[in-house]
Amino acid sequence: MKQLTYKDFDNYLKQFPSPDGRFGEYGGAYLPPELEPAFQEISDAYETICHSAQFISELRRIRREFQGRPTPVYHCERLSRTLGKCQIYLKREDLNHTGAHKLNHCMGEGLLAKFMGKKKLIAETGAGQHGVALATAAAYFGLECDIYMGEVDIAKQAPNVTRMRMLGARVVPVSHGLKTLKEAVDAAFEAYLKEYDTAIYCIGSAVGPHPFPKMVRDFQMVVGEEAREQFRAMTGNLPDVITACVGGGSNAAGLFIPFLSDPVEIVGVEPLGRGKKVGDHAATITFGKKGILHGFESYLLQDENGQPDPVYSIASGLDYPATGPEHAYLHDCGRIRYETASDDEAMEAFFLLCRKEGIIPAIESSHALAYAIRYARTHATGSILVNLSGRGDKDIDYVFEHYGYGEKFLKNS
Repeated sequence: MKQLTYKDFDNYLKQFPSPDGRFGEYGGAYLPPELEPAFQEISDAYETICHSAQFISELRRIRREFQGRPTPVYHCERLSRTLGKCQIYLKREDLNHTGAHKLNHCMGEGLLAKFMGKKKLIAETGAGQHGVALATAAAYFGLECDIYMGEVDIAKQAPNVTRMRMLGARVVPVSHGLKTLKEAVDAAFEAYLKEYDTAIYCIGSAVGPHPFPKMVRDFQMVVGEEAREQFRAMTGNLPDVITACVGGGSNAAGLFIPFLSDPVEIVGVEPLGRGKKVGDHAATITFGKKGILHGFESYLLQDENGQPDPVYSIASGLDYPATGPEHAYLHDCGRIRYETASDDEAMEAFFLLCRKEGIIPAIESSHALAYAIRYARTHATGSILVNLSGRGDKDIDYVFEHYGYGEKFLKNS
């Protein structure tokens, strides 16, 4: 594929995705015949209202009055000074209502469901932040809500499970396979197949059949649009580098897309987990190849028969064997570079941010922060903006059980 630079992206949003939901070779909608009308209904409804002044006005009001947007950009002065002279900044999506970026698209999807006359929201969740956000949206709009979650993740993310149930959602444990995010998606799709007349499936990332990668990206772009304006107001410049963690890729797409046509380096960070062996990581773009999963075509960690490989990450929201089709395209054309961070690197970043800035990050976000720390240690000047996509309240019991107070990561800091 021809390699592109920022100068090639002025009209990107008008070109991608194509009418059939493709980002170059990737995307599309691979669906059982009985679901094709349901997804077409969603696509038609979204295209009808996404340019509606009433819809946009209502969504902006919700973001301002209910979500607490805009979230700030924050300069990590002490952390930056500890590491050197490169300056680290955070886009504080942890301060978005419910504690992560997920509410940005969940409120949009809830508003869409009301427009379509649906009665229920169905979704999967890994780290639980999407589940909490969707349960919140369901409560706000007066809708029923079913959340499918792997039993492994239910055990790791107990605080978020409690939140979902307090908000009125039905949390459905998934006990087959590895009992994590991929299996939760499988179960949610199966449930939606039986209820699509009265329910809408609200995918938790920029993945799935068209139109979900587009919809989720569009709803999440508020992150990058705010950050771009805020960073320029704070510093008079754009950042040299922007970075975000990448599993399915919603928080990364939200930050990255508004910067595509700017002279800014863009880096997505995948979870290397325990190492490079199959089953020890979930670094899809780094080690995967083209394949189809859950109704879309993208990079996929797969065996010789095209079946998804087992995946692992300390971050429940990143342990998915595929990535969003837009990320696959932007990787292939060279506009975005994808790096990795291991469990230990993410946990060092987690504890450093706690101690140096008084901010407890989500483990997912800590992968992007780990790259920023690596960058700052090796660059004498410049600036890097990290999407701090969520807060770590959901992770603290797990972190304390396995890492205590982080003594092994902090002894040399």
